[in-house]
Amino acid sequence: MATAEIIIEGARVRTLVAGDEDPGPRAIALAGGRVLAVGEPGAIARAFRGPRTEIHDARGSTVTPGLIDAHLHPIQGAELTQGIDLGGVTSLAELRDALASEAARVRRAGAAGWVRGWNLDYAVFAGAPLRAGLVDDALGGAPAMIFFFDFHTALASSEALRLAGITGARHFEDSSEIVVDTAGAPTGELREDSAYQPVLARMPELGRAEIRESARRTLAGMRRSGLTGGTIMDGDAATLDLLEELDGSGAGLPVRIVSTMDVKPAYTADERAAIRAQRDRAGRRWRGGVIKLYADGVIDTGAGWLYEPDADGDGLAGFWGEQAAFVATVREFADAGFQIATHAIGDRAVGETITAYERAGRPGARRPPHRIEHLETLDPRDLSRLATTGITASMQLPHMQWRIPDGSDEWARRLGPLRASRAWNAGSVLRAGAPLALGSDWPIADLDARLGLAWAVLRRHPGKPDGFVFEPEERLSPAEALHGYTRGAALAQGDDDLGVIRTGARADLALWAEDPVEASGDAIAELPVVATYLDGLRETHLA
Repeated sequence: MATAEIIIEGARVRTLVAGDEDPGPRAIALAGGRVLAVGEPGAIARAFRGPRTEIHDARGSTVTPGLIDAHLHPIQGAELTQGIDLGGVTSLAELRDALASEAARVRRAGAAGWVRGWNLDYAVFAGAPLRAGLVDDALGGAPAMIFFFDFHTALASSEALRLAGITGARHFEDSSEIVVDTAGAPTGELREDSAYQPVLARMPELGRAEIRESARRTLAGMRRSGLTGGTIMDGDAATLDLLEELDGSGAGLPVRIVSTMDVKPAYTADERAAIRAQRDRAGRRWRGGVIKLYADGVIDTGAGWLYEPDADGDGLAGFWGEQAAFVATVREFADAGFQIATHAIGDRAVGETITAYERAGRPGARRPPHRIEHLETLDPRDLSRLATTGITASMQLPHMQWRIPDGSDEWARRLGPLRASRAWNAGSVLRAGAPLALGSDWPIADLDARLGLAWAVLRRHPGKPDGFVFEPEERLSPAEALHGYTRGAALAQGDDDLGVIRTGARADLALWAEDPVEASGDAIAELPVVATYLDGLRETHLA
């Protein structure tokens, strides 16, 4: 019988093994980065303790599998979160003041002159059209681009539009749009990636070393809230190169990563072939093998794909110019052995994605079921289809933080009361029997997994017990929320040996000061994570 390198003793253990609901004090034996056994402390010590076995006293604490963020952007986020964080700005006057201060700072620093901002709430404009003229004078003529919190929409200043050569509408292969006025002049509103790329191309770029260091810090910071892994939901060959570089240096990647690769409608046959050729790229703590597609944009600008038009008559088109091309792309990469993850926010986007997956057939034995990201409003007719097909619903419940209780936010206003009442309905997904994975979508929402757990349980702002609860019937229990961030997220990415504590599983663990399953939703948000283990190697988070 193998000798343990480490035995964790005395903690309550939430194994996440189906049917094992007793967390009572146990011991966990670890060796070679795997779990050797879980059981009664005395029996584990007799069977696995050797002269060099380290004993980690965890009495009074609770061990769970290491958490996995099912949807995040740690590398792309490093590039997009440049400049001023506009979170908390609530009015146009505040926005103008913030931009004026940032423009003055940029001038004093002698930088290239670009003003950048991110994390802006659509509600700041109170439903008014987004126009460069609203911010130009505050910028003093400086070129600027401001991202809204979802990074699907940007507002460019007049000088930025000029430098980028944007003088009117352009045709894109996807639903991206340079919004123009009645005279055909650009307003400054740029919807989706293809529309704002010409502006990004004129901005000073971060160097590779800066991106690498920023990504390393972000990934390392994940451990403090119990995260030991995540799925990057954007990527390309350069993303895989960066992961390979990080994993090959020093102690390696600080968390375990699965990375998707984007496939856009405009990609050529050669570009698609180059992506297919990288299906099996992998390292010690990272791998690819997943394709990211888009079925629509976001509700707030009318780019979410809906069965019925939104309040402004929008929402009747998907991301791809021809839906048949989307279906063909799903089949192409599914046949090539990839798992498919599709951004689908509107109800029809979700339904059409399910249909495309059904036509492509289930992935081969080497790949997990396909998955859908976001599902912000889900038609009841599609709930049972999710369960029948085994498609994973990957949801980001902290996105509800931008909603306004009276429904006056752009998301709810456009959808109307009925569709808004189906918002982020994670409880219904579970009751229908569909797989559920949870994540943050960082940098769109905070990377702290404890806040994600809290939003899943509370469906209101943590720490505000008198705050408005959105769709209380959709609240998850703490155990269901933990499952979504551990076992659910692991199975969503096809890792049967993660998100669970059992013999043979990877020794990726989180050690909590108290039991997160028995804590209140508000307490979860601040529950200390004492330590995390990755491949059995401990990192302590409390002095």
